[in-house]
Amino acid sequence: MSVSKAALKAITVALLLGVVCATSGCNPFRRSKADLVCKGPEGYADAHTMPALQIPPGLESPDTRSALKVPDLNTPEPPARKRSQGCLDEPPPYVIAKPKEPEA
Repeated sequence: MSVSKAALKAITVALLLGVVCATSGCNPFRRSKADLVCKGPEGYADAHTMPALQIPPGLESPDTRSALKVPDLNTPEPPARKRSQGCLDEPPPYVIAKPKEPEA
């Protein structure tokens, strides 16, 4: 049973395509880089409050009576996560007690 060069080439391309498709979602380096991604500051961490809008002479200032008021954050910082804990991609589960139904 001899296989022609064209058939061998087609089989090789098909196998290579199958291997590429099967491993396209895999990233063997993800674990080593996950800590680097998770440990850095978020993009908004260095944000600063901008000064109030200054209106040029001769123009009216915008109506800010219904502007959004953002309250100060008075909660303590959460405890530091250990390197072995990795990223916190989703909030931790909270147990919410269901109210008891009134007896009839």
